[in-house]
Amino acid sequence: MAAPAEPVLFQAVCTPPRSFTRAGFGVLAGLLGGFAGLAAAMFLALGAWPILPFLGLEVGFALVLVALHARGAARATEVLLLTRGEFRVCRTDARGRREETVLDAYWARLTYRENPAHAGVLRLESRGRAVEIGRDLSAEEKMSLRDALAEALARARRPDFDNPQLRDG
Repeated sequence: MAAPAEPVLFQAVCTPPRSFTRAGFGVLAGLLGGFAGLAAAMFLALGAWPILPFLGLEVGFALVLVALHARGAARATEVLLLTRGEFRVCRTDARGRREETVLDAYWARLTYRENPAHAGVLRLESRGRAVEIGRDLSAEEKMSLRDALAEALARARRPDFDNPQLRDG
């Protein structure tokens, strides 16, 4: 995303929650390996040794999928950028694909629709176009973003009149 020519009035970066650390991945790998080892010992005792390679492949495949998901979650971001003239929403998904939406900042309106099943929907609408923002945020984070963004949009709409004749001194 190129730097805007106008001064930035509001900027926020929204990312999906990432509570899975390297240590957590090590614990998961250890637990999966331990359970697979117990199952392997049981199958070996029963004489079903041809199952052992498939058991190892299954554990390896599960760990690779978890690692790929964690890597994709690290790449996904949503950048909200407000200037006097425009509101930009730049999204990068887990695969690295970028999507950018530009709305008129003066006519932008925020709407929040609560939904008990999930965190609700925060939408920004301007001149017949709408975009959902903060998809990966919790309900509390969406409310905080809504309040901060509503204040920033109000500041962006407020005109600045600088008349040198009215200054003190």
